[in-house]
Amino acid sequence: MTVPFSRPGAVDLSALQKPAGAPAAPSSTGGPPPAGGSGPGSGAYTVDITAENFQTEMQRSATVPVVLVFYSAGSPESLDLAATLGRLADEFEGRWLLAKVDVDANPQVAQAVGATGVPLVAVALGGQLAPIAQQAVPEAELRQVMQQVVQTAVANGMSGRVEPRADVAAPAAAGTALAADEDESDPRYAEAEDALAAGDIERAVAAYQRLVDADPGDLEAKRGLGAAKLMQRTEGADPQQARDAAASAPDDVQAQTRVADLDVLGGHVEDAFDRLVQTVARTAAEDRDVARAHLLELFELVGNDDPRVLTYRTRLANALF
Repeated sequence: MTVPFSRPGAVDLSALQKPAGAPAAPSSTGGPPPAGGSGPGSGAYTVDITAENFQTEMQRSATVPVVLVFYSAGSPESLDLAATLGRLADEFEGRWLLAKVDVDANPQVAQAVGATGVPLVAVALGGQLAPIAQQAVPEAELRQVMQQVVQTAVANGMSGRVEPRADVAAPAAAGTALAADEDESDPRYAEAEDALAAGDIERAVAAYQRLVDADPGDLEAKRGLGAAKLMQRTEGADPQQARDAAASAPDDVQAQTRVADLDVLGGHVEDAFDRLVQTVARTAAEDRDVARAHLLELFELVGNDDPRVLTYRTRLANALF
């Protein structure tokens, strides 16, 4: 179901202005929203949005994903969705910020983005707001969606974290014990993340490669290396020229892998996987090995537990045998 934004597709938040004379949303204490937020979904990486702080918080989408959830006391479904996202925001430990909008208290914020009902969830990346859901979503499915959001952010050079807004103990992710005194950002990745933030992709690749060489089992370093290499391969590429070249030479493995990289970078993961599976199926010998190895690298970048990866691993096996 399409979220009813006033404009189709993404909304450019940079074009939005706070409504003239719009009052700040009331709070239960008469003051500003407490750190970490209040109501459903309160947590360490959560903020309550009002007309006054809307622009400031949305500007953070230039460096980290900002997930907006619109809710109302009159919609239990939206309250449950906000609470679920609050738990996930703590679980992801600052990889994204949850911005909660009480539409009853802040109708002007909902109007500013063209949101006409609740529940509604959208993500802001680089100043562009795009819909995620406008109905109840199981927690496991939401977790997968947020993993994809983080992967897309990293692939676009957004690998930082937000500072915790409140001293709230984050729940452990499934199968992972989190130490109570664990920092929100592992200093081992600081050099690579700083390099990405500065646009120095080659330095980021080198930094992540050193981490992987030192510990081949470091999944976060391997994911970061894959994302940095993806950016390195696609830097300066002209998407239309790349697609034209791939269309005119379907057996040119380099042309096909280049478009697959651009597709992953743009969030079109299944298109990328499908292209490379087809390339594997129609090529042989060294070309087939190159296409297969590239597809496996993209699998690892997207995440081996991603259902799309599981599906296309089966399709790859069928193409090979």
